[in-house]
Formats: sequence, structure tokens, C-alpha cells
Amino acid sequence: MGVRELTMRERQVLGIIIQSYIVFATPVGSRYIARNYNLGLSDASIRNVMADLEEEGFISQPHTSAGRVPTDKGYRYYVDLIMDVQRINDDEKRRIDADFGDRRGTSSEVLLSAARVLGSISRQLSVVLSPAFSNAVFEKLDMVLLSASRMMVILSIRSLFLKTIVMELDIEVSRHEVDQVTVLLNERLAGLTLAEIRRSIAARLSDSSCDTALLERVIRSSGELFDETPIIERLYISGAEYIIDQPEFKQPEKVRDLISMIEDKTRVAQLVGMTSAGANALRPEGMEVSISIGKENTEGNAGELTIVSTPYFVGEMVGKLGILGPTRMDYQHVVRILNYMADRLSATLSDVT
Repeated sequence: MGVRELTMRERQVLGIIIQSYIVFATPVGSRYIARNYNLGLSDASIRNVMADLEEEGFISQPHTSAGRVPTDKGYRYYVDLIMDVQRINDDEKRRIDADFGDRRGTSSEVLLSAARVLGSISRQLSVVLSPAFSNAVFEKLDMVLLSASRMMVILSIRSLFLKTIVMELDIEVSRHEVDQVTVLLNERLAGLTLAEIRRSIAARLSDSSCDTALLERVIRSSGELFDETPIIERLYISGAEYIIDQPEFKQPEKVRDLISMIEDKTRVAQLVGMTSAGANALRPEGMEVSISIGKENTEGNAGELTIVSTPYFVGEMVGKLGILGPTRMDYQHVVRILNYMADRLSATLSDVT
């Protein structure tokens, strides 16, 4: 059964409770609303509206307070049907531009910088997940002999991404053979996606006159050489010091749970990568920011967190930006800065192609 549509008064009161709780982190009472907001309602009328909202699970009453706080259901209604996300304001834009600037360098440096800027401006935990490589376009590779039995393979992916693999060899190879195989692979495979290479490398090299043991070894190892980078190696996290300062994490046990979750980087990457709960987060090109609130996060210790994420694009590759924080989060602010950073990051990484 769906959630009923709230009346205008109920929307106003719920929105005020959420916005006030986000700012002050204290329960909100009817007297506070009556004194500070011109709703044309008496204190008693506001209490009645709050009672209806509480009965339907949009707000709840902490046992030690006469005020009310939002529930996960209340936040979800607010995000989906009340929140009006505007474009980034000038101050927010200036802060991101000043800190992120016209970043250059390796893709890892750019992604780490994006995570640090997001963490600093949002005052939450920020996560940047580099793109999966299935649709990445292979540009070239280099092979470097480390010893008679070890070789480093460096793959260059369009948009400045590099992948480095050390191969243990069960054969002896010469420098000439390495150069010959390198030239052949670059001639035959450049411009293909890694997924295409994995599927067709043997056929694409079958008519080559370069019939060497090294080439055969590369073909046998193509699943490893041209495979995805493990998700934990694609993850950049920043802002733990900010989220721990939030009032929700003052109890030692909650801090321990949070730190335990952050240290499990695979879980964090999966949380951001899987986030798909709907939201009305607006982007110029019509994409949505995904917002997953509280108990909607069924993995690990994330049941008291909100996870906000959005994709960014580098050619055909898709990465993810995410912000993790308590459900008492400034949703509009977080959505605005995520939208803007996604556009900046896409442009920065695409400019180097």
C-alpha cells in the first residue's frame, strides 16, 4: 500500500521539522513552529498536525522530549515530494572551484582530490569510485622486463587511466621478443574496449607472423590483463573526521561501528555502487541522484546512514560519487554539490583525452 499524499499543512509542518532538525539536531516542538513560522495556525492546530504525522510514522517523539524528530519515512517523503533542489549557488560553486580548480595529473590524483573536496564541503564522508573498465577503450600497452621470470605490463586506458600488472613468467623471453609482441598488441587492439579484447583477442592475433611463446602467454592471461580493476582499488574515501563530529556519533559504540564500516572499503564501495533508491535530485541532462535513507540500506552497519550518489562519465565509462552521513543531512546542499562535482569531474577527466 502506497503512502498517502499529505495535505499542504502537513507538508509545511513536516518540511519545517526536517529543516529545523537538520540545522539544530534537537527535537522540534509545536510552540517553536508557531513562534518562528507564519503558517496561520495556532499552537494547538500545529500539535494536531504533528499528531497526525506521528500516527502515520513520518515523525516520532524521543522519550525524553516533547518535540518530534523525522523518521526514515518522513525523510523519504521529504526527499521525494517536498524537497526542491536548486542549482548550485555562487558561494558553493566558488568553494569547489577554488579547492578543486583545474586539476591535472594522474586520474588517481584527480579522483582523490574530488573526494577531499566533497568531504570538506559536505562535512560528511565522501566516496569516489573510479569507472569500471568493461567499456574502457584500450589505447596502448608497454611491457617492462623486471627479471628473467617477471614482467610488468602497463595498460593505458583512454582518459588517463593506467592499469599495471606484474606477470610471473614460466618462460625466458628476450627484449626483442617483448618489443615485437608489444608492437603487435598495440596495432591489433588499440581502440577496442577491454571487454571486446577479452572476447576476441585470440581471433584477432591468430593470423600473426609473430608466433612466440610470450604472445601465447599473453593470450592465455588476457582475462587477467584486460579484466576489471578490483573494486577496492577503485575507491577513494575522505571526510571521516567530519562525519565523526556529527552529534549522531557521540556515543563510543556508534563511533566504533562507523569506523568498522569505513575500514571495510569493499563494503563502502558496494554501498555507493548499489545505491538506487529514487529521489528527485535534478540534473540538467535529466539524470537522477540516488538517495538511500536509513533502514533502506540493508548492508552492514549502514541502517542509520543516508547514502547519496550520482554517476559521472568519462567517455563510455561510468564512475560514482557518493556522500555518506547521518539521516539528519542537508539533502538539498548535498545534492547540489554532488551534481556540480560530477559535472566538474567528468569534464576534467574527459579533457585529458
